[in-house]
Amino acid sequence: MMNVAPAIVVLGQNSVTVARKIITILPGATLYGLAGRTSGVDVSFTNFGETLRELFAQGTPLIGICAAGILIRTLAPLLSDKQQEPPVLAVAEDGSAVVPLLGGLGGVNDLARRIAEALDVKPAITTTGDLRLGTTLLSPPPGYRLANPDDAKKFISDVLAGAEVRLEGIAPWLSDSKLPINPNGDLTIQVTERLVTPTANCLVYHPKTVAIAISDIIDDAVALVQQLLADAKLERASVAGIFAPITAAADPAIHAVSSALGVPARFFTPNQLESLLTQGYSPAQAVVIAATGTSPLSSSSPHIAIAIAPQPIDPNTIGQPRGRLAIIGTGPGGSQWMSPEVKEILKSATDLVGYKTYLDLVGSLADGKQRHESDNREEEARAKMALDLAASGRYVAVVSSGDPGIYAMATAVFEVCDRYAKPEWDNIDIHVAPGISAMQAAAAAIGAPLGHDFCAISLSDILKPWSAIEQRIAAAAEADFVIAFYNPVSKERTWQLAEARNILLRHRTPDTPVVLARNLGRPGQAVKVITLDQLAPATADMRTIILVGSTKTRTIKRRDGNIWVYTPRRYTEKQA
Repeated sequence: MMNVAPAIVVLGQNSVTVARKIITILPGATLYGLAGRTSGVDVSFTNFGETLRELFAQGTPLIGICAAGILIRTLAPLLSDKQQEPPVLAVAEDGSAVVPLLGGLGGVNDLARRIAEALDVKPAITTTGDLRLGTTLLSPPPGYRLANPDDAKKFISDVLAGAEVRLEGIAPWLSDSKLPINPNGDLTIQVTERLVTPTANCLVYHPKTVAIAISDIIDDAVALVQQLLADAKLERASVAGIFAPITAAADPAIHAVSSALGVPARFFTPNQLESLLTQGYSPAQAVVIAATGTSPLSSSSPHIAIAIAPQPIDPNTIGQPRGRLAIIGTGPGGSQWMSPEVKEILKSATDLVGYKTYLDLVGSLADGKQRHESDNREEEARAKMALDLAASGRYVAVVSSGDPGIYAMATAVFEVCDRYAKPEWDNIDIHVAPGISAMQAAAAAIGAPLGHDFCAISLSDILKPWSAIEQRIAAAAEADFVIAFYNPVSKERTWQLAEARNILLRHRTPDTPVVLARNLGRPGQAVKVITLDQLAPATADMRTIILVGSTKTRTIKRRDGNIWVYTPRRYTEKQA
């Protein structure tokens, strides 16, 4: 079955609407669009063939909204092992046809059915076994794994030729199909979570019915769990998930076992376990009973319990995942300055928290997410809300413009963690994803004014006294740093910039270059160069970043009237 988010590839803008419909049922999908012919896509490409072949080689399911022929011709050189092929589908530009092409073992027909349902059309499935048997033996539904796919081709051929099948075990998707089931059949399908060796004329399916609970930190947890499974003669492919109390959500041993077995980790709150614990069950036993509703098997470890559910377990419906909080920087404005890491986080997150203006900058990457907007000054409340959401098992992205660690929300989140220290926040996976800062974007737009030592100073005296700001400006000016001024002027703060200029003029000449960059990466972007004596409150606002040169900063006037600004790296060379 498909376990990698698919890529949807379009060649023209007319296909984007259909692509967005498909993404509603495949929320992790990435939309690839041909550069120059598409807009509002996640990734732009210039070479269709190279892009498609690279994605295919990586095992990425491919949905091409284009002619089937171009997909076949493009991928033909790579076709060698059908067991390794990811699903590949062609979808008509107007959404009128969905054609599965490759990836029968990877669930391409099921994917085609899902897409066709979303587009309200009938999928063009041509696989004989699917049509006549009413099920896909090679690609079982979620919750089951085929142990011996190499035997499936002959098995299906024999069934289509008239052989009957004896079903051992419980699997509604098989018993409700059109398979010729007979207790005395010559062929056998075995559904079991136990370790078995497939025999001739037998297909073995392992249902995801096994739950493993871990209640405490354990040395060599992976090896211990594997040994317990072997002792109980349980197939690791039948493990549905690793379960634990929420207080252990940050335990690396739990996540090591989860990773080793390739299954999710899910967690229970104290309230969900309280009644079982009061009945005398150990924490591990309580967790595994809560996960399966059945009694645990005997275990040699007091901190590990194993139970077998009567039906396959969907771990996504049990407990909650470990909460995740990503504090991201989108860059100054346009999506072209947004890092691939930030885009991936935005696609995966369930909730977006931030100032409305910054959330709007995210564009289509915010589609399908819960938005939590707040005023730009409500940083502490915003951080608390984001942490509480993450503690409930959500994947929260706190959105800042520029870089989140520079006068932005990363500091606010850690300040709140430090000040309030709620126990449930300790279990959250917190990650900071950097972005291009405003001062970097401003410098790039005008040349290289930050080419030597520089510093950043915020002129806002809301969170620190003006006396501290004044002292730092004087010290930076005396040390001859290039200075990036953030938050230079607001409606309530108009005199601070003029006072900063006056301090700088004690150490810099009036003709020192000053860069004013406003609305970087956004409509109305303007970058210009003035001199220090021209710097005044009227020249800037809160959307402006100001770069004040050092005594070494130079300007280059170009023939077209534009100006480059740079600060030399060498202090020994003579200045012209």
